[in-house]
Amino acid sequence: MRISGSRAGEGGKERERAGTLPGLATALTVIAAFTAPAHAQTRRDLTSFFQQAVAEEGIVGAGMYLVTRDGVIDSAFAGFADRETGRQANGATIWHWASITKTFGAIAVMQYRDRGRLRLDDPIVQYVPELERAHNPYGPMRQVTVRHLLSHTSGFRSGTWPWGGNQPWHPFEPTEWAQVVAMLPYTRLEFPPGSKYQYSNPGYVFLGQVVSRLAGEDWEVYLQKNVLSPLGMTHAYFDITPYHLLKDRSNNYSVKDGTTTAQGLDFDTGITVSNGGLNAPLADMAKYLRFLLGATPGDANPLPRTTLEEMWTVQAASQAGEVLGTGVGLGYFIEQRGQVRLIGHTGSQAGFRSFFWIHPESGLGIIANFNTAPAQESGENVRPNVRRVFQGLIERFAALTQADRRRGGGAE
Repeated sequence: MRISGSRAGEGGKERERAGTLPGLATALTVIAAFTAPAHAQTRRDLTSFFQQAVAEEGIVGAGMYLVTRDGVIDSAFAGFADRETGRQANGATIWHWASITKTFGAIAVMQYRDRGRLRLDDPIVQYVPELERAHNPYGPMRQVTVRHLLSHTSGFRSGTWPWGGNQPWHPFEPTEWAQVVAMLPYTRLEFPPGSKYQYSNPGYVFLGQVVSRLAGEDWEVYLQKNVLSPLGMTHAYFDITPYHLLKDRSNNYSVKDGTTTAQGLDFDTGITVSNGGLNAPLADMAKYLRFLLGATPGDANPLPRTTLEEMWTVQAASQAGEVLGTGVGLGYFIEQRGQVRLIGHTGSQAGFRSFFWIHPESGLGIIANFNTAPAQESGENVRPNVRRVFQGLIERFAALTQADRRRGGGAE
């Protein structure tokens, strides 16, 4: 397995212009702070853990970036994007980001809110009247709001498609909205809307319908025009890979009884694209993190800072365990570790496992993707134990942000 070590200074290749928030001088101060000798050991520890854990867990390929507002200060790659052809993972590799897609969809919803086209406390049936067909034993379906769907507090189930889907001839996900609508008379809310948190993939499929109907075009077309392009994410796309990018597309792998099996370069998330259809290289995702951290990596910022901070306000305790955070906001999860507040999301689909976390106060972020997962993720001796890798990286990332607090760093 080939592993490329971390290297500072890649931010020079990433940045098209210095971030307007907080400005060039401050952005350079952020990079200087995290590349200072005081942080060197903490950063080495983080990268060394990544390299060691990927090898120990038998993960075929992985990549990780450490990002500031002004660019990438560390990167590491391990193994293969495609083991069968010997194509190694590198900076051009295109990974699947699964549920991290939800954060982009949440941005689209908030764009419409900011433009006065919807309110967060509007009933979802105002925009998707088909949802009246679902059963709410706690009252009328008008109880369920846009805010509830954004914060996973609607009462809708977790799984997108609970019937079938486990045969090789089945579609990867439902391909048409009519299939989802056909399920609604057999769908009931599992708790009173707004009463607690429960992660819901269908909720974000429904939010995708809100955006596409307000836009008058497909959800992915709206996202490409209004989020990806403004951020300069030129190699990001949804679902099937354009022919000119196939040379960089990562395969994905499933491990069962010690045997690792390739599952193919592409799969179609169909009508559930707003739930998890994004593909992109780490370089494009670094632009996304820079935007979240306060920079303008492309032509424009999709949302003002005040709206992002609103999205990062806890709506409910997540009770989702150590990887998904301690609280849920509007499209994002919040992990509170003492005085350190981290904002992020994870992704899990096919053989891909991904996560990102940012620390807005210091202007530092981490993002990683792994193209191998166990066929069954419960039970003893699960391998690869991607959750262990996630948690180890998050702990070391939090330590790096705490080191910055101790030395009085940060860009605020």
